[in-house]
Amino acid sequence: MFKKVLSLLMVSVFILTLAVGCGAGGQNDTGENEDKVKIAMVTDVGGVNDQSFNQSAWEGLQRAEEELGIEVSYLESNQDADYIPNLETLLDANNDLIWGIGYKMGNAILEAAKQNPDQKYAIIDYAYEDTPDNLVGVVFKAEQPSFLVGYIAGKMTETGKVGFVGGIKSAVIDGFDYGFHAGVKYANPDVEIIRQYAESFTDSAKGKAIATNMFQNGADIVFHAAGAVGDGVIEAAKEQGKYAIGVDRDQNYLAPDNVITSAMKRVDNAMFNMAKELKEGNFPGGQTVVYGLKEGGVDIAPTTSKHVPADILEEVEELKQKIIDGEIVVPFNEETYNEFISENIK
Repeated sequence: MFKKVLSLLMVSVFILTLAVGCGAGGQNDTGENEDKVKIAMVTDVGGVNDQSFNQSAWEGLQRAEEELGIEVSYLESNQDADYIPNLETLLDANNDLIWGIGYKMGNAILEAAKQNPDQKYAIIDYAYEDTPDNLVGVVFKAEQPSFLVGYIAGKMTETGKVGFVGGIKSAVIDGFDYGFHAGVKYANPDVEIIRQYAESFTDSAKGKAIATNMFQNGADIVFHAAGAVGDGVIEAAKEQGKYAIGVDRDQNYLAPDNVITSAMKRVDNAMFNMAKELKEGNFPGGQTVVYGLKEGGVDIAPTTSKHVPADILEEVEELKQKIIDGEIVVPFNEETYNEFISENIK
């Protein structure tokens, strides 16, 4: 009896060993690798629910999870000092690709990429002069949709005065700022533009105060490129019965009667596209990927037709095509703006 039991145990061990051996490395019976691709992101200080580009980035990864079967996660940064430890945590978690969301993470991502050459990294809103082979920069021609919403503001203002609220001045925000200015002046050279920076991407109360002051001083439309600061801008528009223009995502849902359009930067599409490339074994390391109107990376919000008259929308579509065709080159900083004005505004 003992020999019989011992024989059964030996057979069981053999079968178990065989099964484990066949499954080593996460492979199934067909030899396919069952290990999921893992992608994670570190948010900028605005957090993952900033109603702006951090949230858009996370939505892109969630889409990749749903449609591509990729395992996704994120860590939030409450201050700049959180960037490096968050990146290290995601490195220890064996992610295949680690994202930094926002230009403020440029130095931290570059340092991490240099220290960990076998780890793949990517960053939103940053282009390096010399990009390591394990790093990809992704930038957007934010000046293009900003020009279009500026044109809308210039055509729709009834007071002849509009406003721009920026977060913290940088090359990225310059694109929104000067693109918007150019669009307003292209629509109506006589419109006055009030500009103010909040020196923050998180202080919604300051955004509300700035926008309220603009509205009380005659502006009837205010565009923001300021992350969560823009929540306050939109709240001020609601309280004052004025119009706001959103950014990064279609922000009409925040104030359906007040947000007339948004300058969309499709960070979600960029995140999804990179996930798809990575899963297919194509990682464009050492490069900067640029998204504009032509690439479907920027646009105005789908809800624009709710408030903007059809004739203005037709004009916007014509402008959009001219930008795509290169007939209109939208300015992205002070120098190119001055050139644009001298050549196009009489």
